[in-house]
Amino acid sequence: MTTRRPLLWISAAALLLLVGAAAGRLLLLPRTPAARPAQPLAEPRPIEAVAALGRLDPRGQIRHVAAPISGIGGSPRITRLLVREGQAVAAGQLLAEFDTAPKLQAERRLLLARISNLNSRLNLQLRDIERYRRLARSGAIASADLDTRETDLLALQGQLQEARAELDTIEAELQLTQLRAPIAGTVLRLHAREGERPGDGGVLDLGASHRMEALVEVYESDIARVRPGQAVSLTSEHGGFAGTLQGQVLRISPEVRQREVLSTDPTQDADARIVEVRVALAPDSAQRVRALSGLKVIARFQP
Repeated sequence: MTTRRPLLWISAAALLLLVGAAAGRLLLLPRTPAARPAQPLAEPRPIEAVAALGRLDPRGQIRHVAAPISGIGGSPRITRLLVREGQAVAAGQLLAEFDTAPKLQAERRLLLARISNLNSRLNLQLRDIERYRRLARSGAIASADLDTRETDLLALQGQLQEARAELDTIEAELQLTQLRAPIAGTVLRLHAREGERPGDGGVLDLGASHRMEALVEVYESDIARVRPGQAVSLTSEHGGFAGTLQGQVLRISPEVRQREVLSTDPTQDADARIVEVRVALAPDSAQRVRALSGLKVIARFQP
């Protein structure tokens, strides 16, 4: 009994040593960090659309159709005005007539009568000369008589040429008594009415508005997000037309300059630097606003 007790104590001490060694080894092993929960990926920020101010503008700009200059250096008076604002016209269509026409038409009739008379005299002179030539060959008359009649013939021919040249001048001046449309488009504004003499602004403004464009001023900080062919929607800044117009970027100017289309918002920077972008309107949109040249619009370039 006495002998077994020391053995038990020895066994317990050995067991304690083994347990302590194992615990120390566990403490010395490198610890693996606990796995963190996966963070959700941030969603990419959507590209914002570019917005800018602009104005409607007929393709090819606006034609300021002027009146002809009369002989005294001023404009003639309008006797007939054949169009109204907003009216579509074809190229070559008669727009107005001026008071210089009656006088020129009278001169034209006088010249036509003179030319007819000269032609009759010329025909008689030719027959007379042919008869004198036969007589001169037979010796019945002196050759001096034939020379006199041939000189008269040359004089008549000269007068006829001068009359025809004057008629050409009158015909050209008569064309200036009528104002015709240089292009197909829309009458945007009338500057003079019947009975008035047109001033420096001419008779009327004509725009090729069947193919309308928008001239949009994009801030230079946004121009990198604008490209040719990009879709654009346009709305009126002050309700000049209902709904939205559709178009696409036609051309981007290479020049950076100060803005010209100013907003009614006083907080807007009038000295901001912009790039001019031309937007071609779709045909149905152009038809809706063909008589609204110069109207302010807000353009939104689709991303």
